[in-house]
Amino acid sequence: MPAPKLTSTQWLICFIASIGFAFDIYELLMLPLIVGPALQELLGAAPGTPEFNSWVGKLFYIPAIAGGIFGLLGGYLTDILGRRRVLTWSILLYAFAAFAAGYSTSVEMLLFFRCLVFIGVCVEFVAAVAWLAELFPDPKQREKVLGYTQAFSSIGGLLVAVANGLCVKYSLSFPAIHFPDFLSGMFGGGTVADEHAAWRYTLMSGLIPAIPLIVIRPFLPESPAWAQKKAAGTLRRPSIGELFTPELRRTTLVTTAMFAMAYGAAFGAIQHIPRIIPGLPEVKAAAVAASEAAATENAGKPADVVKKLSVVAGKKAEQSIAANTTKIQEVGGLVGRFILAALAVIIVSRRKLLRLFVVPGLAVMPIVFAYCAVTGLIPLQIGIFFAGLLTVAQFSFWGNYLPRVYPMHLRGTGESFAANIGGRLIGTSFAWVTTTLATTTDLAAAPAKLAYTAAAVGFGVYFMSLILSFFLPEPKEELMD
Repeated sequence: MPAPKLTSTQWLICFIASIGFAFDIYELLMLPLIVGPALQELLGAAPGTPEFNSWVGKLFYIPAIAGGIFGLLGGYLTDILGRRRVLTWSILLYAFAAFAAGYSTSVEMLLFFRCLVFIGVCVEFVAAVAWLAELFPDPKQREKVLGYTQAFSSIGGLLVAVANGLCVKYSLSFPAIHFPDFLSGMFGGGTVADEHAAWRYTLMSGLIPAIPLIVIRPFLPESPAWAQKKAAGTLRRPSIGELFTPELRRTTLVTTAMFAMAYGAAFGAIQHIPRIIPGLPEVKAAAVAASEAAATENAGKPADVVKKLSVVAGKKAEQSIAANTTKIQEVGGLVGRFILAALAVIIVSRRKLLRLFVVPGLAVMPIVFAYCAVTGLIPLQIGIFFAGLLTVAQFSFWGNYLPRVYPMHLRGTGESFAANIGGRLIGTSFAWVTTTLATTTDLAAAPAKLAYTAAAVGFGVYFMSLILSFFLPEPKEELMD
């Protein structure tokens, strides 16, 4: 029997969920693109130095801790307050926090707002997945909706790369960024050192998803299954402890660990590409050419001004290439998500489905980072396409899998535990592992050491995923009732 056609309301729901998924990843993948120039401006530290690497690790991991803790609370609230309400406020939180981060006058202020962004993102994913899973009772239709709406996550990654590229190119034409006078007493006050910094405009672009949400929110329904049980008084109260009862303990532990490994591949390897790229010969040549062109163009100006403009031009050349490479990685991720969405309705076994992406990754990750990333730009861009495809597809897998293994009253809580404690709290710590192991006093060798470290971390987390996949429970369809 064919699945029923989507109603206009269901299409609207898919649209707003797609926006939410897109800007989840938009916000998360913003950091690898802006962390280098942001720290150089706010700290004055050179890439590869202990202070620089320490703050890179903090900016990746501390927001993840906040997101993991508050995201777990958000999952609990999703089961108590409803899917739609939590979804709406989580998107508004990360949108406005991202905009405020653009005014950062210190690295501590940037860290604070990145924590708020992460909290919003961590809560939104759980609320959206539970919401969609319960709105589409037909199994095949549900798999397709979850798979294809999550594919917009990769479009979000592509969009942030495009946005960053545009900000780098046109930043001098944008309005200058001034720290508001009425907020000068907060976060130690201070002034914005570079009022046309591309990284600031990139952060502020995170406000975009709030605009359609504010307009559409009044037309969004609550999950009918959740609302009916809530109204009837038959909805059981969620409990984190129930996740560890004999019937759910294995599911909780394995999904949490595997979610952590998927995030470990992204944060421990792939997201370091923008800081690996400057070490490639083609990128060095492009930076030198841009610096020389800027020096020639401004030859009549004072020497210190010429030097500053030359340095800025060289950095912009590096950032532009990094943004273009990130686009390629996100196209790979988009392809991976679509492949997952198509295969999810064909392959019954969830273990077999997941291994189609994990097994090839055992070879792809070390090749990409230990060879391509230190050889040349073209090999790296080809390799990162496949690394993105295999890794990002796994995120869509968990969005399809988790709603099927937890009962309704625990759905938000169970998804949140795996996604936020496993993925956002444990998995993102691999960013700190990689940056710590890659720290060196030889700044010229810093990109190569980072690449080799990422190769080792990437292989390690993929190997653990393969081992854990043998313990992954197959879902029972009746839990969707």
